[in-house]
Amino acid sequence: MTTKNIMIVGVGGQGTLLTSRILGGLAVHAGYDVKLSEVHGMAQRGGSVVTYVRYGEKVSEPIVEEGQADVLIAFEKLEAKRYAHFLKKDGVIIVNDQRIDPITVVTGADKYPENIIEELSAKYKVYSIDAMAKAKEIGNTKTFNVVVLGMAARHMNYTEEDWLTVIENTVPPKTIEINKKAFEAGYRI
Repeated sequence: MTTKNIMIVGVGGQGTLLTSRILGGLAVHAGYDVKLSEVHGMAQRGGSVVTYVRYGEKVSEPIVEEGQADVLIAFEKLEAKRYAHFLKKDGVIIVNDQRIDPITVVTGADKYPENIIEELSAKYKVYSIDAMAKAKEIGNTKTFNVVVLGMAARHMNYTEEDWLTVIENTVPPKTIEINKKAFEAGYRI
């Protein structure tokens, strides 16, 4: 197996770190060598958070280089635009159709770009989801990241049962059932 490169991007508090632990746990569960790396920026103030998950027979370094990501999972659409150049030519973007204004937009120094998903779709293979709406439907908006992960799982070679087992072993015990529901909601789309 060639090394698989996954990037998970979002803003502070969106669950990128938990999502990377689930994905890394899945690759370990499948018997692969796994490397994880995190870049936090100003995460506590709503800044970018990027995590890299690389897995394969033997992985030497944790960082995904530009043009090498097989899958880009974005929890916010401006973050998808910011990191799209990391995607391979045949890579896939899974993007949560959510807008979170960065501080430069909040202060009026910048404008939030329009038509981000359409712009990305013109150049890349993009799957968009309103994960927040799905998370509200199942009763817990904090699980929107796992809804997005469920959709992304359709583009990776693991069974639904494998995903659910790793989710059960990774998330806090009191949140297991709601996270499984969230994953299934994204997986069924």
